[in-house]
Amino acid sequence: MAKQRRSFSTEFKKEAVELSYRSGHTVQQVASDLGITAGLLGKWRRLYRDQGEKAFPGRGNARDEEVARLKRELAQVKRERDFLKDAAVYFAKESR
Repeated sequence: MAKQRRSFSTEFKKEAVELSYRSGHTVQQVASDLGITAGLLGKWRRLYRDQGEKAFPGRGNARDEEVARLKRELAQVKRERDFLKDAAVYFAKESR
């Protein structure tokens, strides 16, 4: 069976590159700590050096979009909870 290709978020790539520059460790050590190959981290470093912030455009949801989606979902769940709470109080009063 073929291995499934892993994908990494834009944020992960940027943080990995920044960590490789800041940490004082070798690319191999940083890559090993992150669970990726040194060649992949080297490729990300070259892309980041050449293209800067535009290096990793990504294909999926950005972290900000995901946070916004989760906040909307949380607000919906809170409204539902409050409605059910009010309904329970109403029916508790009716049953007395």
